[in-house]
Amino acid sequence: MLMYPHIDPIALQVGPIAIHWYGLTYLAAFGLFWFLGTRRLQHEPYRSLGGPGGWERKDIEDILFLGVAGVIIGGRLGYCFFYKPGYYLSHPLEIFMVWQGGMSFHGGFLGVIGSMIWFAHSRKRPFWQVMDFVAPCVPTGLAAGRVGNFINGELWGRFSSPDLPWGMVFPQSGSMLPRHPSQVYQFLLEGLLLFVLLWLYARKERKEGQVAAVFAMGYGVFRFIAEFYREPDDFLGLQALNLSQGQWLSLPMIVFGIGLWIWAARRPAVAVASR
Repeated sequence: MLMYPHIDPIALQVGPIAIHWYGLTYLAAFGLFWFLGTRRLQHEPYRSLGGPGGWERKDIEDILFLGVAGVIIGGRLGYCFFYKPGYYLSHPLEIFMVWQGGMSFHGGFLGVIGSMIWFAHSRKRPFWQVMDFVAPCVPTGLAAGRVGNFINGELWGRFSSPDLPWGMVFPQSGSMLPRHPSQVYQFLLEGLLLFVLLWLYARKERKEGQVAAVFAMGYGVFRFIAEFYREPDDFLGLQALNLSQGQWLSLPMIVFGIGLWIWAARRPAVAVASR
């Protein structure tokens, strides 16, 4: 078995200013989104769209700005009200104390949806066209976030068999027994694998909404699987049917993704105005 290599969460400190690795992973996530977004402009239908509905690099910058706001606001509110509603309703001012930690992907997902609704409305773009553009650019950011989780030594996995070659001891968990490095599992599943599958799927023009649907389905399935190896939050434990909170939050994503894909497949194709 392996021992967790303690990593200083502070990457660089100059006087009172400390730069944390976790913050750098967020910057990496946003940088990867911008890079992939510029490549996504070469995919159909975005490459052929012209006139007022044409896509440009400035659109990526605007989407990124709104997406960051959606991730931070939605992620924080999602953590507070999906995971600790009683506590934060009693201590509402602590909702704003983001430096104390506590972010939820599912909350961030809803926050991004809200920000993309705003973008689509303000730019007079079809909402699902916007979501289809964004979806393939997201998983690498999720992968970067899981790297940050591993560096911080948080969100460790459940106990593993002592014979598991990659079983890892996380001393900060309060136990010296080997655990699944669930951060790595999520990095591989929700990050790299989902990115490869979604990017390949999105390279061919699809019905509006189908790329976003595959993202919702794929993330939901991979997160549901990974949660079997991730230690549930100690203040929640396992919920009904011995499923974790993360699994219960992933199920609606899977159902929504399946329904959206079927709905999109039945819609007539949308004509594209060429440049």
